[in-house]
Amino acid sequence: MAKGVIALLGSGETAPGMTKIHREIFARRERGNSVILDTTYGFQENVPQMSKKLEEYFATSLNVKMETLHFASYEEANELERSRFSARVRGADYVFAGPGSPSYALAQWMPLNFTDDLLRVLDNDGTLCFSSAAALTLGASTAPIYEIYKVGTKPHWIPGLDVLGAIGLNCAVIPHFDNNEGGNYDTRFCYLGERRLHYLEGLLPDGVATLGIDEHTALIIELESDTLTVKGRGNAYWRTNEERVLTNAETIDLAQLRGANAFVRPLPQPISSIESSELSTLAESFREFAPASYDTLIRLIEVASGARDNYLDPTSLIEGVLNVRSIAREQGHYDIADRLRDVLTSADLEINDGPNGSEWAPTNSK
Repeated sequence: MAKGVIALLGSGETAPGMTKIHREIFARRERGNSVILDTTYGFQENVPQMSKKLEEYFATSLNVKMETLHFASYEEANELERSRFSARVRGADYVFAGPGSPSYALAQWMPLNFTDDLLRVLDNDGTLCFSSAAALTLGASTAPIYEIYKVGTKPHWIPGLDVLGAIGLNCAVIPHFDNNEGGNYDTRFCYLGERRLHYLEGLLPDGVATLGIDEHTALIIELESDTLTVKGRGNAYWRTNEERVLTNAETIDLAQLRGANAFVRPLPQPISSIESSELSTLAESFREFAPASYDTLIRLIEVASGARDNYLDPTSLIEGVLNVRSIAREQGHYDIADRLRDVLTSADLEINDGPNGSEWAPTNSK
């Protein structure tokens, strides 16, 4: 029976408040072969500096010597380097991986059959401490955060390492669960926001839960006792048809979560950047063209620009933009009307103005 530990950190792996948690994790084992994996940030230009920062944190704050195992690219590594990396990971008793890109890391790890290497660490009573981006990779499915949040790719899942599935936790991990960096827009749930999270959850197969972890919070799984404990600043969340809050300082038997796996997910709802019922209100706000209305204009432009995405039904959104454009023309704000037309045209839409209003059609529909 495996006796190892899996520590999932929502964020803040080197923050002062997390040092106590790291110390507790290290306290259960002898100081031995501890390694850092640089793969999650291997695409960055500052890989050596990132690794040095992590090594210095563990040395200074925890008096633990960590060695960085460099593996930034599967394709650029030769077979000997790949084998050596896997062997070094299997032989480690403490493996840390942290910030970066989960999708990039998986692209390098998957061809190595890396799940087997990590499970070997646990079989040998070792510890896996995966934070932030790295934590995302340990579930059955992984959200490609960079692609969705920064590039605008349609929300989707990619296969994860499913290390947690090997211990009976059929789930997808979402760190940064309570993030609020967006200020006036929703960046909770690892920058996905509530709307995209709900859509993604609807895409998960029946029986696959979402495991959310707040920032500066650790979820520690002890395999020998088959328990899970939440420590740090916030909580964790086991989301199936309902959400169970795993409160701070709470310890539960993993069997409670395994038994919650038998559920059926609702079908995903199409993502819409704005409710159609809002469109008339938004259009009316332009009648006076008050300065505050320009926020609405920006909102409508964003909607129109995204109308080509195949997960977004653009009809009511485009009608709303045309409604605003009509009002702008009536009020003599032709510069705004032209801007809105340009937005629609850039979205591959053809606009025809007539005595009864404007009509639209996809450019390629003829």
